[in-house]
Amino acid sequence: MKQLLKNKKKHHSAQFLKKIFWIFVVVFLFPLTIAAQDIKATAELDTNSIRIGEQVKLHLRIQYNVDNSKQIIIRWPEIADTIRKEIEIVNQSKIDTLIPDKNNPFQFVQSKIIYLTSFDSGYWAIPPFQFMIEEDTSVFYTEPLLLSVGSIAVDTTLAIKDIKQPFDQSYNWLDWLKDNMYVVYGSLLAILLILLIIYLIRRFYKIKPAVVILEVPKIPAHLIAIQKLDELKNEKIWQQGKLKVYHIRLTEIVREYIENRYRIKALENTTDEILFGFRNVAIDEESRLKLMKLLVLADLVKFAKEQPLPDENELSLSDAYDFVNGTKIELSINTSLPS
Repeated sequence: MKQLLKNKKKHHSAQFLKKIFWIFVVVFLFPLTIAAQDIKATAELDTNSIRIGEQVKLHLRIQYNVDNSKQIIIRWPEIADTIRKEIEIVNQSKIDTLIPDKNNPFQFVQSKIIYLTSFDSGYWAIPPFQFMIEEDTSVFYTEPLLLSVGSIAVDTTLAIKDIKQPFDQSYNWLDWLKDNMYVVYGSLLAILLILLIIYLIRRFYKIKPAVVILEVPKIPAHLIAIQKLDELKNEKIWQQGKLKVYHIRLTEIVREYIENRYRIKALENTTDEILFGFRNVAIDEESRLKLMKLLVLADLVKFAKEQPLPDENELSLSDAYDFVNGTKIELSINTSLPS
């Protein structure tokens, strides 16, 4: 018996050394693409050691810079139900975009959290995650990680017990009615309602004239946006110190106008994604720059707690007016907003 235990220990030790060697090869010899200085992909675990069945958070981040001459679209790695057969994915969050430095509004960080678990004890290597830049097909990798999964200790000195037999329990139709009371009452109520509807239809059914629905002309998107901008201007929100509320409402009006005017999902997308959505849209460069300025300043106020000057608040509202008026479509029919 002692010899058998020694052989098992040697076997586990050999397996452990093989895994450590493999991890060493992955960490130091895996061919990583040389990332540019302004783009960095990282992966980080909350903890490197868990027990079987416990969960751990894996944080994925990629940092990059955006300028006026180049649009950057990050293609995230496709993550299935498992990273490897020993590590399962329980859940994962949506991708979040932030501006980490308020002094650099052109630097962005995209991040998401992946919840992992494992039901196999051992040391498991998490391979690098691949990020791709669509414009030039550049590839960036995160560093590989190591996750230790420990087994639950079992006291082998205790005797093994048999599984308890199921209890005998009598069950008749009265018990079934008690257990399914809501189903029985619900079925009876549904039958009564059906009979009542049939009775009412037979008694009161009459042929009614067809209803003619007059289609009201759709109000142009720029008229709706201008009216909302006028209301925001008259409320004088930022003059009352509510800068964050002011810039949120201002960008919501502009984003809603973009959706109605260009069918771009601006209410759900980030600033970076909205600007990229205009890559195939024919608008003048001045309107494009004014849109970018007011969206970036709003992001700084919302996420970086920026305190714009009064002139900057007024300029954002003026840029919104100019953007709507510079991109509106004039219709030949007369339309007006409801009073």
